[in-house]
Amino acid sequence: MQSSTQQLLIIGYVWPEPTSTGASVRMMEWVDLFLQKGWLITYVSAAAPAEHMADLQSMGVKCKPIEVNSSSFDAFITALQPTVVLFDRYLMEEQFGWRVEKNCPQALRVIETIDLHCLREARHAAFKQGSSFENLDVFTETAQREIASIYRSDVSVLISNYEMDLLVNHFKVDASLLHVCPFMLDAAKHTDNLPNFDTRQHFMTIGNFRHAPNWDAVLWLKQSIWPLIRQQLPQAQLHIYGAYTPPKATALHNAKEGFLIKDRADDVNEVMQQARVCLAPLRFGAGIKTKLADAMPNGTPSVTTTIGAEGMFYGLPWGGAITDEPQTFADAAVQLHQDSQAWAQAQEAGFTILKSVFDKKTNGENLMKKITSTQENLAQHRKQNFIGSMLRYHANRSTEFMSRWIEAKNSNA
Repeated sequence: MQSSTQQLLIIGYVWPEPTSTGASVRMMEWVDLFLQKGWLITYVSAAAPAEHMADLQSMGVKCKPIEVNSSSFDAFITALQPTVVLFDRYLMEEQFGWRVEKNCPQALRVIETIDLHCLREARHAAFKQGSSFENLDVFTETAQREIASIYRSDVSVLISNYEMDLLVNHFKVDASLLHVCPFMLDAAKHTDNLPNFDTRQHFMTIGNFRHAPNWDAVLWLKQSIWPLIRQQLPQAQLHIYGAYTPPKATALHNAKEGFLIKDRADDVNEVMQQARVCLAPLRFGAGIKTKLADAMPNGTPSVTTTIGAEGMFYGLPWGGAITDEPQTFADAAVQLHQDSQAWAQAQEAGFTILKSVFDKKTNGENLMKKITSTQENLAQHRKQNFIGSMLRYHANRSTEFMSRWIEAKNSNA
C-alpha cells in the first residue's frame, strides 16, 4: 500500500489548541508527521469550535463536526473509508470504536493516550488524601475502562517509557499492542542565536490553568517556593503564563512580590527565550510535561520534581535540577539564575536530552514503522489479541446498545 493512498481519520476529543494545551501540541505532531508522509487527513470532533483552535484546513486537513450517539457518523465513515483511525484518548474509542469496527473493519484502530488518565487521576487522589502513591492505587474503574480500550484497539501510543512499564509490568498488557513515542521535537531548532545568559532575566512557568497539576504548581510556588527564592533574590520576578486564567489565579498577582500572572502566551518560544530559568513544581500528573519539553529547544534550564521529569530523560543528566523539597527547589533555582557556568551546563544537558529522547525524525520514523508493520500483519495481529476480541464482543455490544438507546430517545424527544 503506497503512502499516497493512505487516509488518516483523527477523532478528536476537542479541536486542537496548541497554544493552550500539551494534548493539542501532541495532536498537531500527528498532523505534521502524516502530512509530511503524503497521507490524506480528516479531523473530526463533537466538541464546539474554540477561539484559539488551530487552522487545520489551511494545512490541507479536512475538518468536519460530528455528533455522538448518532448514526450519521456511520454514513460518514462508510463513505470516507479511512485506512487508519486515530482516537484522541480512550474516551473517543469508547464512543466511536464500535462504529469504526462495524463500518470500516479493515481500518487500523490507534489510540493516542496523551497520558494514562488512570495514573493521573490516582496520583491526584493520593495527593488530595495526603497519602503516598503506590502503583496498586491505579487499579481503578478508570483503569478498567482505559485498558479495555487499549485492548480493543490495534495500537496504543504512549508518550513515556514509564507508562509503558506500568502497562506491561503491572497491568500485564501485551507489549505488541503498545508503542512509546515521546514528543517529536526539532533538535535543530536550538542554535547559537538563542539569547544567552546575560540577555535573559527572571523566572517563568507556563501551563493551562484548567489542568489541575498546573494550578497546584502555581499555588505551591506562591505559598512555599517563591518566598524562599525571594529571600535570596529580593528583586526576582516570576512570570506565570497560562491559558484560561480564572479569577482565583488573577487574584494571586502581586507585583511587589514579583509574582506576576501573565495570562496566555501567544508564543511559548518567545517567553521561554526571555526567561533565565523555567520552574515546574508538579506534585501529581502523568505523561510528558510540555513546558519542560518546550524549555529544552529554547535553551532554558528548568527546575522540576520527580513527577515533572518522569519519562523525559532516560537516565541522562537533567537540564537543570530535580527535587521534591521546597528549600532545595528554591536553592537550585537561585543557583541556575545566578551562576552562568551552572546555567550553561544545564542548557547543554537539555540539548542532549532533546537529541536523544525527543528527536523528531527518529521518533516519527519509529511511529510510522509501527503503524505500517501492524497494517501489513493486521489479521495475525488481531488473532493474537484474544482479550481484545473478547472485550469487543462484550463491552462494545453494551456500548453500542446504550448509544442506540440514546439516539432513539433523542429522536423521539
